[in-house]
Amino acid sequence: MAYEIVINKRFTNKLLHVLDYLEKEWGRKVASVFLSKVYSRIYALQSHPYIGSLTSINQVRSTIITKHNRMYYKIVKNKIVILNLYGTRRKTRVK
Repeated sequence: MAYEIVINKRFTNKLLHVLDYLEKEWGRKVASVFLSKVYSRIYALQSHPYIGSLTSINQVRSTIITKHNRMYYKIVKNKIVILNLYGTRRKTRVK
């Protein structure tokens, strides 16, 4: 059974921000490859919604897009609600 995908506005805003950064810093091709990975993961979730691991937040799951980005989503009845996109890098202070 294929689930319906619902994309949250917060996710869309974060995705646009990441794509803008990638295009400015690394070029349009890198941004395009990243977007393809996002779409690929979303399509995989449509068929296999439990592929992501549960988080400590009630019923929210996460899945890796790249080693630097993680997508958060929630399964609600026959829908997958894409909630947010986070960077996985840690900020460190230089002494």
